[in-house]
Amino acid sequence: MELRVLNYFLAIAREQSIVHAAESLHLSQPTLSTQIKNLEKELGKQLFIRGTKGTRKVTLTEEGMILRKRAEEILDLVKKTESEITLNSDIIMGDVYIGTGETDGVRLMAKAARILQEYYPGIHYHIYSGNASHVMERLDKGLIDFGIVFGDVDLTKYNSLDTSYSDQWGVLMRKDSVLAEKETISPKDLKDKPLILSQQESEGGTLTQWLGREISELNIIATYNLLFNASLLVDEGLGYAIGYDKIISTSEDSPLCFRPLAPQLESHMHIIWKKYQMFSKPAEKFLKVLREILEMPQ
Repeated sequence: MELRVLNYFLAIAREQSIVHAAESLHLSQPTLSTQIKNLEKELGKQLFIRGTKGTRKVTLTEEGMILRKRAEEILDLVKKTESEITLNSDIIMGDVYIGTGETDGVRLMAKAARILQEYYPGIHYHIYSGNASHVMERLDKGLIDFGIVFGDVDLTKYNSLDTSYSDQWGVLMRKDSVLAEKETISPKDLKDKPLILSQQESEGGTLTQWLGREISELNIIATYNLLFNASLLVDEGLGYAIGYDKIISTSEDSPLCFRPLAPQLESHMHIIWKKYQMFSKPAEKFLKVLREILEMPQ
């Protein structure tokens, strides 16, 4: 399987058309069709469903969707590796890749990046957003340098830089909701309420332990990966979203408000990276600045 052919495959998946993909790649349609047929023969699987007569649109098969995900990861890793190897060793420039969930703690990374920018303007930063399992998956595959996670860390797999930062859990709700009159929210308050939970917590975790009930006993009306999307569901009156503070604006003009949980529930933030990982020079400099920031008196 050649990298060139993977690029061809992704172009067709993106354009949903062999004709348009061939144009964007500056190839003839027969040449591109032959390359893809050879790829399908090599894998022993059909990757595209060709449109019926009269339409040129193509769609991915289930195997095609799997290959698209892997091909994107492979080509991203190749690009990252080429960048790290080809840069002049005397010049500090390149890319730092960070994976994180939604948290105000990203400000710590932003502070380190701003400090480095003064000395090394050739360093660029790429932020990937996802829950903890997605962040660790990308770490394991070498697609990112650092991950921001909350809670326990598997120290057999990752190095961890502890921070003094913690995110506070609470409930995002409409200002005209019944619970908005309360200063804090207890497990009892949420007993019969329609809840909107993060996908990770909806499978069981710190939050469900705090609620003191089994997942099956909760009225989970929706799940989310990004709290911003959940806030739109809340705004439409679908339910109460439980998540971290300081992510969604609850200013005077906002129709939403945030109430902390009681007893208080916090999650401690860690910056992690793979054990025995060989960092690029930009990533080394970034980690050095992070350490210096965390050692500063608070």
